[in-house]
Amino acid sequence: MALWMETGSEPKTETEIADLEAISALKESTALELKEKGNELVKKGKKHYPEAIHCYSRAIDQKALNDHDTSVLFSNRAHVNLLLGNYRRALSDSQDAIKLFPANVKAYYRAAKACLSLNLLAEAKSYCESGVGKDPSNEELKKLAKQIDLKKLEQEQREAQVSKALVEAKDLVSAIEGRRLKLGNATYRELTGLRKPVLEKNGILHWPVLLLYAEFMSKSCPPLPWDKENHYSRDAIELYYEAGSGICLYKSKILRYLLEGTAAANVESIGEEEKDAADGSPYDSSAGSYKWVKVNEKRTLHDVLKEPNFIIPMIPVFYVVSKRSGFYKDFITGKWRPPA
Repeated sequence: MALWMETGSEPKTETEIADLEAISALKESTALELKEKGNELVKKGKKHYPEAIHCYSRAIDQKALNDHDTSVLFSNRAHVNLLLGNYRRALSDSQDAIKLFPANVKAYYRAAKACLSLNLLAEAKSYCESGVGKDPSNEELKKLAKQIDLKKLEQEQREAQVSKALVEAKDLVSAIEGRRLKLGNATYRELTGLRKPVLEKNGILHWPVLLLYAEFMSKSCPPLPWDKENHYSRDAIELYYEAGSGICLYKSKILRYLLEGTAAANVESIGEEEKDAADGSPYDSSAGSYKWVKVNEKRTLHDVLKEPNFIIPMIPVFYVVSKRSGFYKDFITGKWRPPA
């Protein structure tokens, strides 16, 4: 019997030949039945897709159909994998379908769709062009090609935005370093949000500044009634910053902060991590003693920010205190600290 023949041996008798022909016909019939069953399962809806894939796989495993029909099986399985979001499998099946039968236009379409979903835009466009080459009137492929071109344009625009954001952030860091300013972790983000310093083309650096009324920051203190006793008149207030607060950040951390809210916010590498690891902290990161430093209002903001003990919490924070308030003594003697 043909079933007992060794692999690779040739049939010698008419019976063995007939047996092999019968086995081949049975496999072919089984493969075609599995193909039709798979098609019917696809029509029934999503919950039947995994079973449809199983049918197509079993049909392929029969190895009984010609290259054209086997190519259709791979293409059909690619279609279902696309519907399930299995894009890598869909691409692999489409490629196998094309290898077996290069005129399978549906396989080119499905390969292009899989590549588009995987953001392989150059490959997607190539499959579209190859498919149109086989079938110049295929409107689905032409429509898909336009989608790919649009996505490619959007990607190029986004890459340009990312590049612009990175350049601007690095220029800003260079300007901050050139002025020998020290930056630490951001504070009061609920108040400052995504506000950041801005560097103009002429090299002028603009800083947003946060002013806090220390006396009214305690949770036990009622909201500011707005100075019915006239404590906070212009001649009575003084401005302070917190000296030696926090530690200085590496350049990469500063860049990450400056990129927040921009197109480059989620860029994996900004090219500064390696420099930080090699060079160490760009500043003396010792926190120093805790104290309040009064601001000489005749000085420029630039001069104040350059003070060696001023570590800017990304946005400069200054505390407004009134000399006429009972709170003043507690503040200047260091008995008060900002609430956590």
